[in-house]
Amino acid sequence: MKKLILLIAVTLTCLSCGKSGDVIPNVAVNFEAALNDPRLSALNVPGGAVIINGYGVAGLILYREDDGSYACYDRCSSYMPQNHCAVTLDPGNFTCTDPCSGAKFSLFDGSPVKAPATRSLKSYLIDVSNFEIYVSN
Repeated sequence: MKKLILLIAVTLTCLSCGKSGDVIPNVAVNFEAALNDPRLSALNVPGGAVIINGYGVAGLILYREDDGSYACYDRCSSYMPQNHCAVTLDPGNFTCTDPCSGAKFSLFDGSPVKAPATRSLKSYLIDVSNFEIYVSN
């Protein structure tokens, strides 16, 4: 009986191990800038998007939504994130593309809109206060 319990425990342990490369790593993100910062000038209009390098896994994409709110995503593609492939903005700023796989993502919510990606981009929290934008996780 003890051998059976041990065999079941070992089997369950092996089955519960997943591939760690399928998840965008968690890294601390603390970005802040004044909304009148020239790097953020594209955010002055709805649909505007900017890339901020040096934060997150592969950089950040800040996006101004139609209702005036903001969204922020890590540029690291959710398809094979262990490759750290940085998505690029597409013309019109409605989608971004993983140049390594061809996957596309919506900037409205980070969801995949073209295969092979099946997971959304990693999003970050945004707070706007006193004409400053803060991005964190």
